[in-house]
Amino acid sequence: MKVVLLQDVKGLGKKGELVTASDGYVRNFLFPKNLAKEANAQAMNELKNAEQSKQFKIDTAIKNANEAKSKLEGSTFVMNAKAGANGKLFGSITAKEISAEIKKQKGIDVDKRKITLSSDIKTCGVYDVEVKLYTSITAKVQVEVKAL
Repeated sequence: MKVVLLQDVKGLGKKGELVTASDGYVRNFLFPKNLAKEANAQAMNELKNAEQSKQFKIDTAIKNANEAKSKLEGSTFVMNAKAGANGKLFGSITAKEISAEIKKQKGIDVDKRKITLSSDIKTCGVYDVEVKLYTSITAKVQVEVKAL
């Protein structure tokens, strides 16, 4: 019998998949526990619509990431920090501060966990930073740290 899974079922499939299972398994286990529903015309239509919606969301996210990449790529963000006489900072520049600076200058929300620093920023200078915008879309920006 063909059924559409309403939840993940170990050994059978993931939520939203169309699977074939034996009649007894479906009637005695999947239906009573509300793990699946019969694959009739309505269920198939809902499944198709859900897949289209999911694909549309992915396409939109990729489009937004590419737009953000074009805005960010090659940008230099200047950050001021208190430093000693030899250029060593009192503290460090964190991914959170870089994220806030990107939001302030470019208006793009970037999660601090998506910012990859090659090394800790503890001295004045120019640093290369990688910003992950989507699974395979990254933008390379520079952070210039100046002493106050």
